[in-house]
Amino acid sequence: MRDRLFFPALALAALLMVALAAVWPQGLGDRSWGAFGHTPVQRTPAMQAAMKRESDASNQRLNQARQAVSDLQSQAISPTQ
Repeated sequence: MRDRLFFPALALAALLMVALAAVWPQGLGDRSWGAFGHTPVQRTPAMQAAMKRESDASNQRLNQARQAVSDLQSQAISPTQ
């Protein structure tokens, strides 16, 4: 392919990819600039509260599991108590 065709085609493809990236929905990431962006789902107060509840429940389950292992280990060390 000749350079006269390849480089303009490459530049056009690059411009099209930049334009597509500017208008493509950003999903759960950071807000896009200008009119293309919306508030990310993870930054809404309801989602923040749900994520905090999930984190707290996970920490509680983890602490209960650690306590259970600790109790079993202490029973194995001194079974008479």
